[in-house]
Order: sequence, then C-alpha cells, then structure tokens
Amino acid sequence: MASASVDTVGAPESVNPTSQLRLSSGNGPVSRTVLRTPPRDALSSEIPIIDVSSIFSASPDARVEVARQIRDAATNTGFFYMKNHGIPAEIPEAACERLLTFFRQPREIKERANVNQSKYFNGYKPPQSQRINPFESVDVRETFSWTYDARYDPSVPDPEEVAIPPHIARYLRYEDFHWAATANVAGFKDAIVEYWRSCLALARALVKSFALSLDLPEDFFAEKFTHPDASLALNYYPPLSRPDTDPTTPAEQGEGGDVSIGSHTDFQLFTILWQDSNGGLQVLNRQGQWIHAKPIPGTFVVNIADYMQRITNDRYVSTVHRAHNYSGKERISMPFFFGFNLNESCGVLDSCVAEGEEKKYGEIGCEEWVMRRARAMHRHDEERPDQSV
Repeated sequence: MASASVDTVGAPESVNPTSQLRLSSGNGPVSRTVLRTPPRDALSSEIPIIDVSSIFSASPDARVEVARQIRDAATNTGFFYMKNHGIPAEIPEAACERLLTFFRQPREIKERANVNQSKYFNGYKPPQSQRINPFESVDVRETFSWTYDARYDPSVPDPEEVAIPPHIARYLRYEDFHWAATANVAGFKDAIVEYWRSCLALARALVKSFALSLDLPEDFFAEKFTHPDASLALNYYPPLSRPDTDPTTPAEQGEGGDVSIGSHTDFQLFTILWQDSNGGLQVLNRQGQWIHAKPIPGTFVVNIADYMQRITNDRYVSTVHRAHNYSGKERISMPFFFGFNLNESCGVLDSCVAEGEEKKYGEIGCEEWVMRRARAMHRHDEERPDQSV
C-alpha cells in the first residue's frame, strides 16, 4: 500500500486547482495529480458492475466474456463491483455481526488478542496504532487481522496427513492465540473462517479469469497459488466528524483532517472487499478526481493491487484509494487480500509487452515484494522526508 504527501499547485481561476500526492511505493517515489474538487459518486464507466456468474460456466465463450469485462475495468480505474459471485449474503453478514460484537467490547477485553502477541501479525490492532499513510493522520480505525493458514484451506490436504513440500512449508505460518483470545465472542472464529474460505474459493476462480483477460491459458497461474498469500484485515471505523470547511480545502480533501484509513494502494494481485451499507470508500480516478465507491447490495468490490500492475507492465492499474466514514455510524469493511504463494516469483508477462515495448520491471519474489512494501508503509515519523518537496 502506498503512502502520500500533498503539495498545492497554483492554477488560473478558470482551471480547477490541483495537488500533488507523492506516493511511497515498492518501486520508489511516485506521484498523482489530485483535483481540489469535492468527491463525487463514481460513474458506471469508472467502476462497472460485472456479473461474474459465468466464471463458473462450462462455456468457454461465457468465461472469456467475463474476462474481457475484467480487462476493461483493470485497464481503466482498476476497480469493479462483482455480482452473482456465488457467496450467500448471510456469510459476510454473519462475519460483520460477530465483528461488531467483538469491537464493541471494552478495550481491555479486546487487548487479549493484541497483535503484539503474534508472531505473524494476527490479531487485534487498537485505536491510534495504524498509520497507513505517514503523511496523513493516524488512521481512525481498529482492525482484526488474520494471515493465511493452510489448516483452514479446503484445497490443501490435512498437513498432518500429507506433507507440504519444504520449499512451500517454510513460508507458512501457524498460530492459534488470536482464536483463543476471542473465544468469548460466540461464533467469532467460525464466522470469520467461513468468510475467508468463501473469498478464497472466489479468488481462485477469479485468477483464472485474470489469466484469460491477459490472453493466457486459464490455468497459467495454477502452480503459483497452491498456498496463497490470502489474508484478512477486518476494519472497524467509528464515525468521523465532517470538517467544517469548504469542500475544496485540504481538511475536507483528507490532507489535514482525520482519515478512517489514509490514501494507499494494495500489495499483491487483487483485493476482494465486502463493505457494509454505511459507505466511505473513495477511489482516485485517472483524472485525479476522488470518487465514491458506494455500497451496492449483493456485490463485492474488487481492485487491482501493485504486484498485478507490475507483472502486467502497468497495463492493469493499482489505484489509490482511502476511506472517510462520515456516515455518523459505525462502519465495517472486510478486505480479503490475494496474492501468489510467498515462495513464488513472477516477472513481467510476455503477453503484456507489445512489439517495440520493453519490460519495465525485473522478476521479484512475492515475499520480497510484500516485505519491501511493508517496510515503506511502516516507516517511523522521524524517517519521513520533507513534506514540502
């Protein structure tokens, strides 16, 4: 996930003024030009709704048609909604309900699951502990995180009965403290695991569609996600106070006021997001306009992440996004992050390099990429470069 600083750029009165978002990414500093205009609702041409039911079809033509729509979205804003995805509504709703029960508990009870007790970043992250963008405010959120655990992956034989190859096993992480620490919330583990499994099955199907969208065989990536980097960051956002300012000022634009989660991009291949009905997700479109990705009942939001942009030679777009919860209510969002096995690596795909073009990036291991991005995200405040540059 990328982080940002903002510099104002002067402009004639007849032209909308802009700012420069400077992003800290795995490839070094990048920037985005942002319009100083109020966020508006997304157009269907910017974040389309794709019926993905045909990814499960026996018809190759039907599967190719879904892949075509995914390619169009991935090369445009890098976001799309998907409907008819096969996940019953009661699965994310049950997870959301259990999360609300957990997050509404007294702080001292939630602290039993504090992530500082984990070897692998599983567990509870309290208020004032996350700052995804070092140039914006501390995130106004709490989070329960869970990283991939092969014991709960239905596609993996029981590790106690069938040995996982050593070159894969060395990257796998098992622990249970976070489940023991949340056992007081009846049904919590069951609801979260069921949601994760549902997203995992859907992600494995979507990878085939992404392969088709890149003019590759459906099973092109199959060996790369046998034990994927598939994790959850289950977020609780208390309501923010809306800035009492003009909507084009820095505070209203999220450049000086509180943020639910700061401006960033995601790490791996793609993210599948369920969000409740209260809204708050904003996406930076290609014109530099913040747009609302409003909740649409029965859908998930999918967005392209940085590793996907890298291996497609920037054809697919990993887009900056953030959240501002001005609903006046608690908000729950449940992003599921999906990437290749951490033991895998990938370079720019040949199908993404046209005649006369060059590959912009070298091959990089998935673990190295994630660690590079994590280091950029977790820099201390005293390591921040001068924001006025």
